[in-house]
Amino acid sequence: MLDVLRPGVLDGMRVLLAGGDAVVGARLGALGAEVLPLRAALDDEDAVIAEVGSAGRIDVVVVAGGGPFAAAGGGLAGLRAAVDGGWNAVRAVANACWLQDGAAGGKAVLIAPPPGAGAHAAAAGAALENTARTVSVEWSRFGVRTTAIRPGDAASGHEVAELVAFLASPAGDYATGCAFTLTGAG
Repeated sequence: MLDVLRPGVLDGMRVLLAGGDAVVGARLGALGAEVLPLRAALDDEDAVIAEVGSAGRIDVVVVAGGGPFAAAGGGLAGLRAAVDGGWNAVRAVANACWLQDGAAGGKAVLIAPPPGAGAHAAAAGAALENTARTVSVEWSRFGVRTTAIRPGDAASGHEVAELVAFLASPAGDYATGCAFTLTGAG
């Protein structure tokens, strides 16, 4: 069987990681990507735009919605943090790097919090999935491919990281507007 996620498969790729997910960042880096953590608070749209604007080329933006969801304490505040913050990051990257004439496009991967993360976690997952599906239609003419990952409560961080790496790789070029549900190996 061909090893799709071989070392070096992401060489030269620049990935912006929003929402903080050390396991995802480590896996992408191990495969050769330059991982740039988005340090601006995701709810501060102007700060996100400024940081993304100074980052240079970005090939992939990964939004780990579980981080902002948990940081906001779950519930409605977590829902807003995951969805609005994720949108701020994706839109900033798209406007800065992908939506101009002649731009090569890029990929956005939106990771939902698992349903057991608290009240409204499932709603956050549905909203991130809907964002990925809608943006895939709206921005397809610019070569932008968007996907969502909906991890189940039994899905490990390593399983999520493998799927993110696959979607960031050239093999992921064939997926857009899709939502992947990871139930977990356990």
